[in-house]
Amino acid sequence: MRARLLASTVATALLVAGGAGGAGTPAQAAPPQAAIPPASWANTATVDRLVARMSLPEKVGQLFATYVYGGSATAPSASDAAANRQAYGVDTGAEVVAKYHLGGVIYFTWSHNLDSVRQIATLSNGLQASAAASGPRIPLLISTDQEHGVVQRMPAPATLFPGNMALGAGRSLVDAYTAARITGRELRAVGIRQAWAPSADVNVNPANPVIGVRSFGSDPLLVAGMTAAQVVGFQQGAGVSVAAKHFPGHGDTHDDSHTALPVIEHTRAEWQRLDAPPFRAAVAAGVDTVMTAHIVVPSLDPSGDPATLSAPILTGLLREQLGFRGVVVTDSLGMAGVRQKYGDERVPVLALKAGADLLLMPPDLDLAVTSVLAAVASGELPEARIDQSVRRILTLKQRRGLLDGVPTVDPAAAERTVGQPAHQAALREITDRTVTALRNDARLLPLPRADRSVLVTGWNSSAFDNVGALAAALAARGNRSTALPTGLPNDAKIAEAVAAAEASDLTVVLTQKAFDTTVTDPNARQQKLVHALAATGRPVLVVAVRDAYDLGHFDDVPTQLATFAYTKASMEALARVLTGEVAPRGRLPVGVPDPADPATDRYPYGHGLTWRLPR
Repeated sequence: MRARLLASTVATALLVAGGAGGAGTPAQAAPPQAAIPPASWANTATVDRLVARMSLPEKVGQLFATYVYGGSATAPSASDAAANRQAYGVDTGAEVVAKYHLGGVIYFTWSHNLDSVRQIATLSNGLQASAAASGPRIPLLISTDQEHGVVQRMPAPATLFPGNMALGAGRSLVDAYTAARITGRELRAVGIRQAWAPSADVNVNPANPVIGVRSFGSDPLLVAGMTAAQVVGFQQGAGVSVAAKHFPGHGDTHDDSHTALPVIEHTRAEWQRLDAPPFRAAVAAGVDTVMTAHIVVPSLDPSGDPATLSAPILTGLLREQLGFRGVVVTDSLGMAGVRQKYGDERVPVLALKAGADLLLMPPDLDLAVTSVLAAVASGELPEARIDQSVRRILTLKQRRGLLDGVPTVDPAAAERTVGQPAHQAALREITDRTVTALRNDARLLPLPRADRSVLVTGWNSSAFDNVGALAAALAARGNRSTALPTGLPNDAKIAEAVAAAEASDLTVVLTQKAFDTTVTDPNARQQKLVHALAATGRPVLVVAVRDAYDLGHFDDVPTQLATFAYTKASMEALARVLTGEVAPRGRLPVGVPDPADPATDRYPYGHGLTWRLPR
């Protein structure tokens, strides 16, 4: 009976989202170990007792999650101590937790929280010890952004999956579930109990500067199924909370809410059809948290307020229409999109009035806390409204076992868990299924076994060295490969790559957002490189290592693939496809527009080639 119930979760979520069996429905019906989430968000007697004994400042502290500086809770470096003093008036992360009675802490690389597995686990233990010894003695919800692909925080040897759009290309709910379960177990091992993932945005705008490959794709049911599978994988597979984001949907914007206030012009009917299904599916799958977007959607709220501050959106749509009973968390309150209309002292109050519960990363924590306390004192925010959010936050913590005692972790066990061989094996299998072939007109692939010289060139990530990683993977398979990263190439670098291509048997050129000639690829430098390589007359293949939209620009290259990610795992999977170890299995999770006629797709949604492997 339990197995049948578990297998039905994602199918049920898809039905709630808008129906199963549509064009975007992934191939597998449900993850093998999916779980029906607990049905009730009702507050327990334990939660009520905790709220009853808390002072108002302690309750307000639970509403905030922010960053602290340093790799140690009690002994940060001198520079990190200085940064904590400037931001919070105290030296250490432990003191920040105690001073503000924080509900949560979020880890970043730039705040020096994520250096190694042992260090992260030790930091988590130290921060939890501070929470347990001070104020209301309520454990923290420690979190980080671990979406994978272009948004990932965990250091090596963590298992880094290729990201949402790559999983969308793979079309496997089982893979989406497995990636989430493995990621959740590795996060939990180091004391992180909240992942700010997955993105439930439906990326219908190729020019979207902030979502793109963070989305599973452009089909609402594909995104809905993948979102539900990841919710179940993280929460029931690993016991780690997740947040479906960014409500009510950030997939059709030309602006980045980090730096501007985007306006999305979807009608209410379009929102119901395009943007709502993944969030409906997440709620049906029992998602603990939903994260708000700093976007204006006039059809949903004509006031001009961003969704984060909109009662019609957070309370009217999310709570009342979608029936969400969990924790509503804001996106970072330091982002420009939420700060343009109101001052920093008003934003936390307005977010709570709109229906938010957990306030993430206010730019001035002192000001934010003081403003909320003042709003309660004036009667603008009834204390009962504060209690409502505190109860939701504490219920989430109880649901995930954080109220059962101080949630410490074993650093040695964490080192055995993170990046373990079984996780790496799953990473390889899943990533192999994401590589997508769009053209093979010259029948260049799979490459015959031969002693050949291969030039790998084009855009390169400083974090992953994707050019070097692909060259090394090809060399391991008997090729004489050369890595020549170009970055955004000037004429001299293009000439160098052309000369190297003319002396090579094959050139593989990698592009990253080459379609975006306004910001990411100014003056179309990557496009110029690809065209110059194609003009040599030598065999050339082009691989879009982020957005497949690049490939609409290269009619002169008859062999084209997309990986949707530039991690080492994705480059190794690409090498296996190129050399015929595995066949490509990915299918486009978005359409690739024709640059000459953007209303027409050069490669339609669902397109993908495969071929027989050599014996």
